[in-house]
Amino acid sequence: MSEISPASEAKTLAVLIDADNASLNVLPQVLAEIATYGIASVKRIYGDWSSRNLGGWRDQLLAHSIQPIQQFAYTKGKNATDIAMIIDAMDLLYTGRFSGFCLVTSDSDFTPLAARIREQGLTVYGFGEKKTPEPFVRACDKFIYTEVLNSPDEHDSNEDSKPIKQMSGPELRKDGKLLHRIRKAVDTATGEEAEWASLGEVGSHLSKLMPDFDARNYGYAKLSELIKALDLFELSRKDKHVQIRPKPKKS
Repeated sequence: MSEISPASEAKTLAVLIDADNASLNVLPQVLAEIATYGIASVKRIYGDWSSRNLGGWRDQLLAHSIQPIQQFAYTKGKNATDIAMIIDAMDLLYTGRFSGFCLVTSDSDFTPLAARIREQGLTVYGFGEKKTPEPFVRACDKFIYTEVLNSPDEHDSNEDSKPIKQMSGPELRKDGKLLHRIRKAVDTATGEEAEWASLGEVGSHLSKLMPDFDARNYGYAKLSELIKALDLFELSRKDKHVQIRPKPKKS
């Protein structure tokens, strides 16, 4: 589970899955991740279920109570599935019943949908493979790469399913973008007269700066573990809360 933004209160979520652009192998892990953000009161998956390509989904749908929505491919080369999913999303949006949407797809065609949902003040969680185009990633409040959801004993021979290699401290420190964003998040979370910042607030700011930020992308289960590996910040626990500050510069 991510340390950045677990749900402190139960949010009502609508989960919409694009069967043509989602991985069947990580569906249980995706649903488990979604459960950390809220309650999936609607779970729907879209595709042409007359196609043999989607035959493997059947057992998973029954096991996880996901409603399949049939959408025939009326014209070759046109993705009718996307249109059906977008229409359903807008219908659900206007019911006013949901706190957020989970869009499970690696297709950038859903970028306008994510932006439209956010305009209504709802949270958008995206779930897709690392091949997902950046516009869709940036359109979400938070984006989780499905590759990081595989545990070491769950991967198969597929290269994309292998667990993420943990980056060493020196490797992390070479990532200028990561360092800049972490420092900016720490500065933002630190009050004018405060010396320490809440690690939870730092994580929240990081998600705003980088919707796809996740310690697991770098091989660490928690943000605190990644921070320790960087060896550029001090961590302190106070009243069950972890605090962070830059290490003093050596004179």
